[in-house]
Amino acid sequence: MTGKQFTSVWFREPRKAATPARSREEIVRAAMELLDEEGLTGLSMRKLGAKLSAGATSLYWYVANKDELLELAYDQIWAEMTVPDAHEVGWRDASSSWAYSMRAVMLRHPWSASLLGHVPALGPHALTASDRMRKVFKAAGFRGLDVDYAVAAVTAFVYGMTLPEIAWDVTVGDYDYDAEEMRGLVAKAAADFPDMLESLAMEAYEDPAVVRATAFDFGLVSVLDGLERRLVT
Repeated sequence: MTGKQFTSVWFREPRKAATPARSREEIVRAAMELLDEEGLTGLSMRKLGAKLSAGATSLYWYVANKDELLELAYDQIWAEMTVPDAHEVGWRDASSSWAYSMRAVMLRHPWSASLLGHVPALGPHALTASDRMRKVFKAAGFRGLDVDYAVAAVTAFVYGMTLPEIAWDVTVGDYDYDAEEMRGLVAKAAADFPDMLESLAMEAYEDPAVVRATAFDFGLVSVLDGLERRLVT
């Protein structure tokens, strides 16, 4: 029995520009602008063609379909992430820089959250970032599969903290809810949970962005502390 054939834009040679004024890089940049403005549902070959003053049909010379276009755009966000050399700044600072930049990139391009697990990270930028992170944890002292487990631990933390933040911004953040009214409704729902009511009264919750950033700081330090502890046990 033969399984479904796996295809990817990275498994074929890119075609040369049909005209001097057009390139695959230009198309990807325009696609990312559309994605940032309108999200995944706002991207279509027709809209992209209009943005580039080109027919949608002509774009198929460069990408076979929308899925390939998303692969290219998804890889491009990895180029925006920072992974310093662990031998220069230390593995903890290198890991922190990568985690903070990954979070910032995901928040800057919220559409990327919907592609996680659906679009293969096989492009040159994604592979370069992954390779650099493996080098960071090798420099820390991890060996064998522990290197990959350490990378996965930090990556999972960033995803776990950032995806709900993006979901909130996309589904709720666009609405101008009255903060005091929402606080009152939540307090009513949590009336039987005094510990939760106590946290609702904290002044820090006046600014959700501050709470999210602080929670990310706390969690990341805790994850790195745990990884560091494994190195000395």
